[in-house]
Amino acid sequence: MDKSKVIKIAIAVILSLLAWLAPADVFGIPGLTVIEQRIIAIFIFAALMWIFEAIPIWTTSVLIMAILLLTVSDSMFAPFIGEGESFGLAISHKSILSAWADPIVMLFMGGFALAIAATSTGLDLNIARVMLKPFGTKSEMILMGFMLVTAVLSMFMSNTATSAMMLAIVAPVIRLLPPEGKGRTAIVMAVPIAANVGGIGTPIGTPPNAIALRYLNQAMPDSEIGFGQWMMVMIPFVIVLLAISWFLLLKFFPFTQKTIELKIDGEFRKDKKAIIVYVTFAVTVLLWLCDKFTHINANIVAFIPLTVFCVTGIIGVRELKEINWDVLWLVAGGFALGVGLDKSGLANHIIEAIPFDSWEPWVVVAAGGLICYSMSTFMSNTASAALLVPILTTIAIGMGDSLKSLGGPITMLLGIAISASLAMALPISTPPNALAHATGHIKQSEMAKVGIIVGLVGLVLGYALLIFVTQVGIF
Repeated sequence: MDKSKVIKIAIAVILSLLAWLAPADVFGIPGLTVIEQRIIAIFIFAALMWIFEAIPIWTTSVLIMAILLLTVSDSMFAPFIGEGESFGLAISHKSILSAWADPIVMLFMGGFALAIAATSTGLDLNIARVMLKPFGTKSEMILMGFMLVTAVLSMFMSNTATSAMMLAIVAPVIRLLPPEGKGRTAIVMAVPIAANVGGIGTPIGTPPNAIALRYLNQAMPDSEIGFGQWMMVMIPFVIVLLAISWFLLLKFFPFTQKTIELKIDGEFRKDKKAIIVYVTFAVTVLLWLCDKFTHINANIVAFIPLTVFCVTGIIGVRELKEINWDVLWLVAGGFALGVGLDKSGLANHIIEAIPFDSWEPWVVVAAGGLICYSMSTFMSNTASAALLVPILTTIAIGMGDSLKSLGGPITMLLGIAISASLAMALPISTPPNALAHATGHIKQSEMAKVGIIVGLVGLVLGYALLIFVTQVGIF
């Protein structure tokens, strides 16, 4: 481990210990217990480690869960045990461990199973080939085609995997364009933009969506948002933002070559394995879209592809290793932090201590989105959401009816999901950005110019949309 990483870890540990050992009145929260203060310290440690990335961010999640279990659970290590009202309520170790088996984690596992099966049978590539065919040979239309295909695939597959596949497809296309023109930049940049924006379209498109939805449904159990309901609102938003992005790419990076001949080899397989994948994929998506009619929860539907593929041997031990376990651990770690905030009573103490009613609602909502957007520009989108959503859930509940005119917790929390996905100004902002920048066809300044404009426009449109749909009763 290099010296800079050691320094970052030391900073995180020292600041967390200071929070752990400081007098309780330093935090300005009346009645703060020892358990609650420990959770504040653990939260600070998680935030710093996720920001610094001194170790892989998913390993920070594993570490967080271990620290929670050993220091604040009802099975904590003996030296940490205390007594009395001031010590606080120990959290059930089962509650912390259940973060790993949270229904949203299961939803992601189903999505990963679909992606693995689609890739193994070539379904993803063939969907791309078929969807690109109607766009003809005009350069501008080919650009639109790449953006739409990437966005659609990103709704059901990992944004990173989708970008890697689409960049492989565009590689021979780029070679057909003159090096002195800007068309190469437009096509390469279209992939990460479409992947990031497309991920907003479904609850499984990107982890921040699922994190926000989980806390939202927990905060508002009487108005649970379903998979199809999410898509009904978010797909139009994705389409509008893609259209704006397409216009910007053509404006900043015009094509000098007016036509492009696409040649993507491949055909749909017709063997038993492929047919099982096709049918299961279609049935799963259909059930997700119709969850309000079937009354089958989206998380339960996610078990169908996982079960079918495992039973039929399409997914075996080798394929199980391909599941993005690091993403699942990262999400579970964020959920465990949320459990700590809730079950310890810290969330309630924060609500009681801070005069949320005196705050201007629009300032709170806008600040939440801008903070998430800023954090996600420099660190993992998932880690940003995992840190902010539990806190903003507490704030949204604490503000009560004062947020009603802006859509309440729905605008607050789903706005965070949108903000996280729209942070794409730098190569380090998202893996799709990094993959695109690695091709050598995009300068960092070019990525920043388009990424910032799309991000800020998307933030304004996204929050306006959420306020509108909550006021008319769609959400």
